[in-house]
Amino acid sequence: MATNKTLTMIKPDAVKAGHTGAILAQINEAGFRIVALKMTQLSTAAAERFYAVHKERPFFGELVEFMTSGPIVAAILEKDNAVADFRTLIGSTNPAEAAEGTIRAKYATSIGENAIHGSDSDENAQIEGDFHFAGLEQF
Repeated sequence: MATNKTLTMIKPDAVKAGHTGAILAQINEAGFRIVALKMTQLSTAAAERFYAVHKERPFFGELVEFMTSGPIVAAILEKDNAVADFRTLIGSTNPAEAAEGTIRAKYATSIGENAIHGSDSDENAQIEGDFHFAGLEQF
């Protein structure tokens, strides 16, 4: 059963390039409601916990280094069928393969620096939302 919430993180490359406002506007225009929002910077330990599922993959160290290289903007988004609809909005991990008009087609520069994260399942959306936002920060 699809839920109505997902988590996103605008990654350090997009924040540094000044795309935060445009990305948030595109999210709103796509019918998502932002129910929690914060700018923060992940510590190495926090990034390692968040991406623990990738710990054995060869790109893990680079991913952690990238995600701790600058501030991120984390948000919980609400919309019917949120996870699937948001993954469509952000586009393919590889921006060269992302559909025209998607966030990654517009703002990502590479597979590694792909501008934005979106939860890949309803279960992970809950886990990731709880990672970034305490109970009182979620609406």
